[in-house]
Amino acid sequence: MSALVPLRTLSRQSLFGTGDVFVLFGELFGRGYANGLVAQARAAGMTIVGATVGRREADGSLRPLNDEELAAAEANLGGRVINVPLMAGFDNDTPGDGGPTPTELAAAMTIKTWQTDKLDWARVDACRAAGVARFKAGAAEFARQLEALIPPGANVFFAHTMAGGLVKAKVFLAIANRIYKGRGERFMSSRALMDSDLGKLNLMNFEEVTGNSFAYLLEATAALRARIERDGGQARYTAYGYHGTEILIDGQYQWQTYTNYTQGYAKKRLEDVASAAWERGVKATVFNCPEIRTNSSDVFIGIELSLFPLLNAFRREGCADWGEAQWAACRDLLTDPTALEGILARLDAYNTSATMRHFRDFDAWPMDNTPELAELMISTAEEITAQHKSRQALISDLLSTHVIEATGPLIFNEAANPEGPVLWLGHDAVARKLASLHAG
Repeated sequence: MSALVPLRTLSRQSLFGTGDVFVLFGELFGRGYANGLVAQARAAGMTIVGATVGRREADGSLRPLNDEELAAAEANLGGRVINVPLMAGFDNDTPGDGGPTPTELAAAMTIKTWQTDKLDWARVDACRAAGVARFKAGAAEFARQLEALIPPGANVFFAHTMAGGLVKAKVFLAIANRIYKGRGERFMSSRALMDSDLGKLNLMNFEEVTGNSFAYLLEATAALRARIERDGGQARYTAYGYHGTEILIDGQYQWQTYTNYTQGYAKKRLEDVASAAWERGVKATVFNCPEIRTNSSDVFIGIELSLFPLLNAFRREGCADWGEAQWAACRDLLTDPTALEGILARLDAYNTSATMRHFRDFDAWPMDNTPELAELMISTAEEITAQHKSRQALISDLLSTHVIEATGPLIFNEAANPEGPVLWLGHDAVARKLASLHAG
């Protein structure tokens, strides 16, 4: 279990520049934190190299990108993509005997039977072993091809961006809607999922995708890392974590979290991987980032509530005219522009309520949901969303873009000389970085 170590000092880096190489270990999709980091590497003049998860055929086989897909991926990245399929996880793997995959095993479960349905764990273990072997082989080939792209003396920034791992069984989608979006009669306990075989399968796949894939990257690039260092360069590794965030609550920066964050167990594994690497002398750092709205986080209704207090941090940390402009931009998204202060007051009461205080237990993270939590969080989220002019233009969307803008340079600069293996980026660091970016 990592201790809470917030990033308080904003670093400036002088390590990475023209001639160095930025490696994105994960495919760049849509909106998310990785975009901010890629932008920093591009601005520094680094050569950008990316990866792909590959694509699955109708029969479940995994293949590299075709020419059209590769061209689109490279245009999106703004660099070269090494076309080796790196699909983490084992949910669609088999040991080659023609038997069912874990996803196919889970597909037999129904909404009425999933809590008592049992999986063939010997089969699951065999599929996991096959998936790990496949991924490790792909990572080794990725490293082999990457070596030819790294000139002698270059510094290399490895950015691990793999996360998720949801087993895409039809029954799970119905369960997830009730756990993350249900209240009242539709509420479902996250503990019921964790205690089921379906839940345990998902935790295993989350661990492979989110946590162990970072360990496999470190392992696959060990020889390359040694060569980089022999040639006079340095290697750095970063990964994106989530383990709650410090936001302004009752006038003070306090740690809080979204509950129930099922992937939290895998994020803790990610932290453990970084800590073990650090002890071996490898500069690998997990940056626990603030809550934002992304394509993948939209399933978690209420996760966006932690974004709103960032407006108060803009004023606390001296964002000046630019910060006030963000207040004005947020007002313009509401049907009643004068309602913004009321929303922030509502959220301060929400965060200081007895229900939410119960879940601000860092040592117990990640905690299970409760009916009281679901009722309070989901109703608050729905009430605030209803005050917007459009559900397609939300304050949380606007503030998410600012968090991404800040976390890119925060991570990029800190990674050059990192303070430790696990760091938290709170609203104070985000606001201070934005103040420096938009000064004058």
